[in-house]
Amino acid sequence: SLPVRIECFDISNIQGRYIVASLTVFEDAQPRRAHYRSFTVRGLAGQDDVAAIAQVVARRFARLRDAADPGRFDPSFGAVPNLLVIDGGKGQLAAALEAIHATYDVPRVAVISLAKREEEVYVPGRQHPIRLERHDPGLQLLQAIRDEAHRVALRHHRKRRDTRAFASIFDTLGGIGPARRRA
Repeated sequence: SLPVRIECFDISNIQGRYIVASLTVFEDAQPRRAHYRSFTVRGLAGQDDVAAIAQVVARRFARLRDAADPGRFDPSFGAVPNLLVIDGGKGQLAAALEAIHATYDVPRVAVISLAKREEEVYVPGRQHPIRLERHDPGLQLLQAIRDEAHRVALRHHRKRRDTRAFASIFDTLGGIGPARRRA
């Protein structure tokens, strides 16, 4: 069956600093911007996209479990995707699958990864990637979703990095308030 809801994850960082991730959602092949989410990856030292993907996918599906609580319901996390697209290769795909199956029983979620360089689609259980024609509408949809996730991740990364660029020693000193800090 055709996937109605497609979610895509992408990681953005500069040499392992300010690691962030994005989640973009397409429903009926159209972006659902109200359901986009950004994540700050916590507790990783260095550049490890595989571990970052595992953490973010686990956090997303943990929120699916929390959607049953009426006080914490979030429509973007409450819907189960039909297709999960991971920006990356075999390693990112394996990490996402492990994160999903480790603690969450998510029925009927297809997971694939899309590698940037050759636009290869990695599918669980297949040793070799699937190569679609450059003008294939399916590949173009996957590329559009991946590119949107990349754009959102970069925007969040730049915002986080720029915020940290204005930090100074005065932020940590006691007895100095906001007005003196600005001065």
